[in-house]
Amino acid sequence: MKRKIYQDLIKWKEKNGRTALLIEGARRVGKSYIVHEFAQKEYRSFIMIDFSKTKNEIKELFDEYLDDLDTFFNYLEILTNTRLFERDSLIVFDEVQLFPKARQAIKHLVKDGRYDYIETGSLISIKNNVKDILIPSEEERLAMYPLDFEEFLWTTENECLFEAIRNCFLSLKPLGPLHRKAMQLFRQYMIIGGMPQAVETFINTNDFKRTDEIKRGILSLYKDDIAKNEEKALLIKGIFDDIPSQLSKHEKRFTYSKVRNKAKLRDMSEPFTWLKESMIVNICYKALEPNFGLKMNLESMALKCYMGDTGLLLSHAFDEKGLLDNEIYRRLLFDKLSINKGMLTENIVAQMLVSSNHKLYYYANSSRQNKDDRMEIDFLVAKSKLTNKHNISPIEVKSSKYNTHRSLDKFNNKYSDFIDKAYVLDSSDVKIENDIIYLPLYMTPFI
Repeated sequence: MKRKIYQDLIKWKEKNGRTALLIEGARRVGKSYIVHEFAQKEYRSFIMIDFSKTKNEIKELFDEYLDDLDTFFNYLEILTNTRLFERDSLIVFDEVQLFPKARQAIKHLVKDGRYDYIETGSLISIKNNVKDILIPSEEERLAMYPLDFEEFLWTTENECLFEAIRNCFLSLKPLGPLHRKAMQLFRQYMIIGGMPQAVETFINTNDFKRTDEIKRGILSLYKDDIAKNEEKALLIKGIFDDIPSQLSKHEKRFTYSKVRNKAKLRDMSEPFTWLKESMIVNICYKALEPNFGLKMNLESMALKCYMGDTGLLLSHAFDEKGLLDNEIYRRLLFDKLSINKGMLTENIVAQMLVSSNHKLYYYANSSRQNKDDRMEIDFLVAKSKLTNKHNISPIEVKSSKYNTHRSLDKFNNKYSDFIDKAYVLDSSDVKIENDIIYLPLYMTPFI
């Protein structure tokens, strides 16, 4: 599958070995696949060491020969039956979190300068995996996410459609006769998700049932990882299991007491950190005001917790047999099934914003004293470059066509000095009314 991250790998390679690259991402997001493809195409030779199954003889090299790298590389060539070429070979440490000594060795290996190094792993930032090692400063990080909508269209051979969508966004003109096709493909993307194995299965089989089975297998892997956390497994599992229920509420702010009675943030901060750093979820924090420093104005006790992949959320939201019927999936695809589509729609917008390198923030005020202050805005997005004080764009998300926006109107009136552009994302085509830009959901990546 064609992935945008490949170009980031090319740019990193052009730095000629000054840093190692650490690719972080959730399980089954395609890290090993893309690195293997990159290694094959861009290097004369490569060695891929998967620490989930590698030989003990290779692990012993990190204990015995880091102070004698000539011997280290000689033995590595012999054990892997691979010839290494100076400045034209890549060594990959896959699932490196399972062997922290390899990650610590990066400092010495990069300084040596003979070869390039890429590390991949899940749960890579969790304290338990790095508490006993020195994190190398020679390490550059790159986040990898599920396929975004553009990558999904590449994979389904609809690349030209995305170019048309981009042009219509730039000109703020309707997509017209292509809008219906774009919305149908977007719904397909939303219910299948962006996990490469699930997308590949659907493209090869056109079978929603088999695709759902793949997604449930990935969810099982996540649950297995959660169970390995000896101290916080119950709380992490409680949060993870309750995500669909929390997102199906009108007020999607996470209620801690539903996981544990009388639970406070101090009880939940570590489990949320675990889930966030594993990249299984995307956390959206409440901003106290829409100023340019959203991170400096957040209320850390108030958050919304989205799944990192909306296709996984859909499978996670139903019991084991609830979505195995192809007919149910197809009714979802054609918008003929009465479920809480708002849950899926807001999750997919969060997913697309994160893939576009946005931090997630929302705004809410439940004032009982002043009804004009009572409002909720789904997302706040900051401009990448500060040009003036108008730097924040409020976003309202709706699963169908949307004609009323009381909260957005109140927000625009109260915070006009801070607002750049105001958006409503729904199922309708592009239009502009009363200084509000209405965009179809599939244009979220361009905001």
